[in-house]
Amino acid sequence: MAAMATEEDLGTRIEEALRLRFTERSTAAEAYGPEFAALWRAAAEHALGGKLIRPRLLLDFRLALSAAGLTHEEAACAVDIAANVELLHYAFLLHDDVIDGDLIRRRRPNLIGSLAERRSDDPDDAELHWARSSAILMGDLLLASAVLGFARADVAVDTRDRLLALMEQTILETVAGEHTDIGLSDGIIPPDLRTILSMSAYKTATYSFVLPLRAAAVLAGASASAEEQLTAIGRHLGLAYQLQDDLLSVFGDAEEHGKDAFSDLREGKETAIIAYARMTGHWPSIELHFGAPELSTRQCTDIRDRLRECGAEGFARSLVEEQLGAVSTVLAEAETAGTISPAAGRTILALASRIESRRA
Repeated sequence: MAAMATEEDLGTRIEEALRLRFTERSTAAEAYGPEFAALWRAAAEHALGGKLIRPRLLLDFRLALSAAGLTHEEAACAVDIAANVELLHYAFLLHDDVIDGDLIRRRRPNLIGSLAERRSDDPDDAELHWARSSAILMGDLLLASAVLGFARADVAVDTRDRLLALMEQTILETVAGEHTDIGLSDGIIPPDLRTILSMSAYKTATYSFVLPLRAAAVLAGASASAEEQLTAIGRHLGLAYQLQDDLLSVFGDAEEHGKDAFSDLREGKETAIIAYARMTGHWPSIELHFGAPELSTRQCTDIRDRLRECGAEGFARSLVEEQLGAVSTVLAEAETAGTISPAAGRTILALASRIESRRA
């Protein structure tokens, strides 16, 4: 039985599958002109070399669900599905950067920024429009590629149907979450805590945690009951992850997490932290500068301190603990019912522990 035993091996196989996809597409794109081929090459540069969090989760959980290990065919199928999950992730990132007007991701130019820079050191409106349009189109292509990858999986018909239903629901919920997020940012939708948590569950948890866990379960032939429990577990994990992300963006060390310090405060991002602060007497002084792009480091530090004083930081941390506690509860019920094995449960608990302690 051939199993993918090490983390390095898992990452290597996913990376190889993704690199092959982009190489094939880049070669085929040559027939449609040099600019289109260059777009594929640029997308490959940005899509490859990431942490591969979602596909790794899928493969780790698929292995945990198979006590006897994976055959060569099962391993190959799991790697292929995992690669499609990563393509879906990058497609969402491209569309997200267009929506947010971002040219930078992780302190370097994103695809839009790099395409614009290749045209000019100081790109004008037309060049930026071309770069953003290119990102939209590439996102569409990768989204379609991910769906087709699920449809072409070398699995039984009923397994393929379950995978496609999962992909359809994932896209629907992620887009719904993004739509709500935009409404919150633009002041169209009231920023209450319930709405913000619901948005995070759909936008982040669905495709980052529910999709990999459920896809692994479908490939392993797990029951519908197991899928339902994994949906609940994935949503709790995803919410905890997003809440930790929000905490890091405001209270974390920018050198560790790699994001622009206080970017959420300058953007006026509606998070659980801000939703809680709105309900306190500190809000008028926080609101005064919240969401101003030109905020100085000193002003951001002052807002951060006020968010601590009003209890918003502690509240968000308690929500993380609540979500991770819910993971343990659902998991215990699943193990008692025999729908999720102890080995699979340990994989989930290890992930919950990493989320709880993450600094980047």
